[in-house]
Amino acid sequence: MAISVDDILQAAEEHQASDIFLQEGEVPRMKINEQLMIFGDEPLLLPNMAGLWQICGGDTLKDMDVDTGMISRSGIRFRVNLHKVLGRLAATLRRIRTDMPSLGALGAPEWLLTRWGQQEHGMVLVTGSTGQGKSTTLAGLLHWMNTNVARHIVTIEDPVEYIFTNNRSMFTQREVGRDTPSFTRGLRAAMRQAPDVIFVGEIRDHDTAFTALQACETGHLVIASMHSATVADTMERFVNLFPADQVGIGLHLLSHQLLGVLCQKLVPDLTGRLTLMVEHLQNGGAVRDWIARRAVSDIAEYMTRAGDPNCRTFLQSIVAAFGAGVIDEATAIAAAGNEAEFRRAARGIS
Repeated sequence: MAISVDDILQAAEEHQASDIFLQEGEVPRMKINEQLMIFGDEPLLLPNMAGLWQICGGDTLKDMDVDTGMISRSGIRFRVNLHKVLGRLAATLRRIRTDMPSLGALGAPEWLLTRWGQQEHGMVLVTGSTGQGKSTTLAGLLHWMNTNVARHIVTIEDPVEYIFTNNRSMFTQREVGRDTPSFTRGLRAAMRQAPDVIFVGEIRDHDTAFTALQACETGHLVIASMHSATVADTMERFVNLFPADQVGIGLHLLSHQLLGVLCQKLVPDLTGRLTLMVEHLQNGGAVRDWIARRAVSDIAEYMTRAGDPNCRTFLQSIVAAFGAGVIDEATAIAAAGNEAEFRRAARGIS
């Protein structure tokens, strides 16, 4: 008996899949814990895909790419992109989550993020490469705000991954391509919507970076993500978004408006589940001056040797997880990227 789309959506929910990949004539696949998995052994037939397209409002004859959404029979919301692959019908579905994660359960430094999140203005950056849990951590921080503070939170996302229900805070969630044409336009419009907090799904260009810093200057708390692997990479990547003749302006604004940076990566623990490793830096004091002077090496040296609890390197997180028996030696070495450095740190040699 051929598998149905409803069966696939139900299985995706049971396995907590983040994405589902469907193509006419291909076996369904889904992403679970950032691993691409095959579901079943029967390829999807044309009637299955045509039915999905119809439910989502797509025209199989005229449309080639359609961004839309749907709700499964069990009430799960999905963001859907209908497209064609060599003329065959296809779809990618991303689950929109309403079950809010807590920062403590995620393993993120709740004490630090919530301190930053209580500020009235400034910038908080959560960074990491694709698939390292940035969106989940950011959702956890926004959920904490929703539970603990009364604020108007405007989000600009691409795509919306979590739907927030207003509690103490009020949310205005906007999706790029559906509610606003770009992050920059959405950010500029947000400043006219009386926000207390602006969440920017990703800072990826100069206009967005500059406008976000301007929003901080005018008294807003801006929370954003970036694709950068470490704190040092984050500083360089942010400044490199500015043209050469505006780098000085970018450094000045960043040094004054940045509250802190949290970088993260996910590694498998002893049970095979993903566990969070973090690197973070809080701005202030000498760090502010180093940012203004683009002295990235001084920042890296300080994080390694200062003993400041507000600053932590990935190596310190990895050594702590290994020492606590959360991850094995091979995983720790792979995560550290330098075996000799890891072994020195594990022996307490800096």
